[in-house]
Amino acid sequence: MTSSPASLPERAADTTPEHPWPVRVLSMKIGEYIEKMSVVWIEGQIVQLNRRPGGRTAFLTLRDPDVDMSFSVAIAATALDAMARPVGQGERVVIQCKPAFWEQRGQLTLDARQIRPVGIGELLARIDYLKRMLASEGIFAAERKRRLPFLPQTIGLISGRASAAERDVVENVARRWPGMAFEIRSVAVQGVNAVEEVCRALADLDALPHVDVIVIARGGGSVEDLLAFSNESLIRAVAAARTPVVSAIGHDIDTPLLDYVADVRASTPTHAASLVVPEARAVRTELDTARDRLRRAVADHLLRERRRLVELTSRPVLTDRTAYVRTQRAEIAAYRRRAHLRAEALIGRDRDRVEHLRRQARLLSPQATLDRGYALVTEPDGTIVTDQEQVGVGDLLRVRVARGDFAVRASDA
Repeated sequence: MTSSPASLPERAADTTPEHPWPVRVLSMKIGEYIEKMSVVWIEGQIVQLNRRPGGRTAFLTLRDPDVDMSFSVAIAATALDAMARPVGQGERVVIQCKPAFWEQRGQLTLDARQIRPVGIGELLARIDYLKRMLASEGIFAAERKRRLPFLPQTIGLISGRASAAERDVVENVARRWPGMAFEIRSVAVQGVNAVEEVCRALADLDALPHVDVIVIARGGGSVEDLLAFSNESLIRAVAAARTPVVSAIGHDIDTPLLDYVADVRASTPTHAASLVVPEARAVRTELDTARDRLRRAVADHLLRERRRLVELTSRPVLTDRTAYVRTQRAEIAAYRRRAHLRAEALIGRDRDRVEHLRRQARLLSPQATLDRGYALVTEPDGTIVTDQEQVGVGDLLRVRVARGDFAVRASDA
């Protein structure tokens, strides 16, 4: 469905599925909006510069050094010629430009009016501002820095392709500790791709479990050459790494921001080698010294214990080694005799007590009464007769005496 220009909605908020804008109208509206924008100064890094001989217009790609974003810029060739010195790829510049929108292609470009290189002083001021901002966040704090391992299993190395810095680190590590393993990532260490490649290599090495330390190495250079190692994205990537990082950038006088965030700073790549591995000869000497000290300490301890043993065995109590056993045996025999006597005394006393009780029982028994001449009269059913009224004339009774019993019959006499 095609709408006539008169029936098109005036504003974007008024469009509906039934009354949409054609693409050309949207492009025109965007162009009108951008046309109202004023001239603006922007900063970026030149990643590509195309200038044809005799051409009136040059084209360059301006990239934000901290994020992956770029714009196409058109600039008059006369503006480039008016610069004090030519600019090239990788340089930081500030440009006065007017945003422009190509309606036919739906593309946003920048129409440059002036271009200026960023001076060294200005770069240093911006680096100093970034340094103070990151320091306020605690990224450079000493308490977050980690100690390097005494002897890493594998060293991760990020350096330029076939660079002197790579050679210095590898050769000096091999000289100090032969056979040390490396994981080397060759990257661009300056220019437009340096930050991206170093960050990618850092993430790759940080993910390897056998890499115990990562060295980022580069030779010396100007402030512009080392600019990548003061980039905010790289600084934050190093701060987030789980593996300890050693910064070995340039010479002792070079201090990019990487030196502040790294766990250890090396003044040169050669110095980095001495930080990540010990010297094998020195370690061997220390081990030999420690082994000799330990051997002497063990020998001295054995000698002291031997002397103490001799002193103990030379005492009178230990001269005759059976004396102690004999003493203990005699003491046990004495205890046994005392226990035997004690038991005999207890048994004798209890025997007398039993005999006394037996006598008492004998004296108090009915048989003792019978033995004294008394008799026990019972009825036939065994009932003891205690009252004469229990017995009638002619009743048969049984009489028990001391030695036997007999029957009687009661009479009235």
